[in-house]
Amino acid sequence: MGLLRQEIGLTESCDGPRMRGLTALVAVALCVAAMLSAACVAQTPATSETNTPPTAATASAATAAQGAATSTPGDATHAPLTKAQASELFRSVDEILSFASTDTGLPIVHSVKRKLITRDEVNKYLREKFDEDAGAKRLARAEIVLKKFGLLDRDFHLQPFMIGLLTEQVAGFYDDKTKTVNLLDWIEPEEQKPVLAHELTHALQDQRVGLTKWSEVGSEEIAKNVQQDNQHIQTDEADTARDAVTEGQAMVVFLDYSLRQTGKTLANSPEMMERLKETLSDTSGSPMMARAPLLLQQSLLFPYSEGMSFEDAILVKGGKEAAFGAVLANPPSSTFEILHPEAYVAHTPVPVLRLPDIHPLIDAEYTPYDVGVMGEFDVQVLTELFGGDAIAAALTPEWRGGVYYAAQKRSAVTAEAKASTASIGLLYESKWRNEDSARSFLRVYADELPRKYSGLVRRTKDEADGSEQVYSTNEGDVLLTIDGTGVFVSEGFPLALARKLRDSIVSVQSDGPLEVAGLKTQKQTGHFETGLPGPGLSDPGLSLVRLMSSTGVMKAAIGLGE
Repeated sequence: MGLLRQEIGLTESCDGPRMRGLTALVAVALCVAAMLSAACVAQTPATSETNTPPTAATASAATAAQGAATSTPGDATHAPLTKAQASELFRSVDEILSFASTDTGLPIVHSVKRKLITRDEVNKYLREKFDEDAGAKRLARAEIVLKKFGLLDRDFHLQPFMIGLLTEQVAGFYDDKTKTVNLLDWIEPEEQKPVLAHELTHALQDQRVGLTKWSEVGSEEIAKNVQQDNQHIQTDEADTARDAVTEGQAMVVFLDYSLRQTGKTLANSPEMMERLKETLSDTSGSPMMARAPLLLQQSLLFPYSEGMSFEDAILVKGGKEAAFGAVLANPPSSTFEILHPEAYVAHTPVPVLRLPDIHPLIDAEYTPYDVGVMGEFDVQVLTELFGGDAIAAALTPEWRGGVYYAAQKRSAVTAEAKASTASIGLLYESKWRNEDSARSFLRVYADELPRKYSGLVRRTKDEADGSEQVYSTNEGDVLLTIDGTGVFVSEGFPLALARKLRDSIVSVQSDGPLEVAGLKTQKQTGHFETGLPGPGLSDPGLSLVRLMSSTGVMKAAIGLGE
């Protein structure tokens, strides 16, 4: 869905720092150390009290992971860097930038500004970002839609949890607005250098394509007519896909830098990929991540884990230029392509549904609230949450497109009424590989209704035929319909209106996938034969992933919890 990422929209990279979370980086670092320890790679204890440099790359990675994991913003006991340590860290920036340039093939256009930043400054930035009027409103809207879908519990408070999660997770960040890499004054230089390799990759990407504009493809305005509805749909996942590219590339460099003294890289050690992805799913090193809803966990890790997997696949198939410069020039447009790199390479059309003009049916009683794609990543999270791992693994590959539309009752005029999911009417149309998979998804979705609503009663007498399921709930009528390989969901709209909306939406869908509208891409420099896409596919907008990705390297992503 453009939902999971676009809805939570904390990436805002054009408005400020692209902070990365440590969780993923730490997980990778610890996994690397474990894999190479059998090869007798020298390691030193990863204690934050020593200034002794590690004797091997794996020690640096593990130290960075453990140091970042224990040096969360909530831990106020870690002493700030000394002047000598700060000087060492500042000097290392140029060396690490050179390594990242060699590893990626992205040229250094100019040196990168550097700044030492305190934990308090990081926390202040995050809180200010959440307090911005526009950001707060976006987050509030996202929260209601996610709750209506059942992806967040009704009584969950998103904003305070997100602030706590991100302040715990930030490991460092490059600010593409000020062109500055921000160094953390409470993590020792040797522990911080692998994270710097990750962040300086973003600096090189910024010099290559200009991340501020490159990362923002879709519109943040509310769609108010059918043309705007379908423009949102056509571009709804491009921002998230691009975040996965930038984070995936940076993860490759983080890993290669951590292994630099061993002669190993992700490119020449493909057996590491699966183990690394498994490690990234472990949230035990992060108290906040361990408590986070599945949606937030998956959204935080998606750009790192799936982005790294995507980049690894392109690296193996096409080489360095294909995986870095070419992907930046012609980025994927959807989570479908990120999850299936072979589809990106083969120019496979991205499954995209469309909306008819439903505004004459609803605008008198409802105001437009949100519209977007329910992408493959969204379906993966939703089916895992509703049905478990096995169901998600079976159903996600069967997905063939999805679109949702949310509108708010005009009668909801008070702040309390507008903040309630009862004020939202939700439409969701999905397509599946075959009728069996469509029926399976319908069953999983229907089984979740008792957990979403109180007073749920099925009204079989009101069902027109065997294709319909009709329910009464504390938030209005629910209509579920199966039509061949399509599943239609209406929640909150009166039954008669829901049927009209269903008939209108189903009537404009085709049996074949629609290719996403082309977006302008960066002009490609150089020529290479890799079978990679030229200008074309691209669709923007998944804010949750983006919101979290733009706040910096997450500990969970680097093995510290990122």
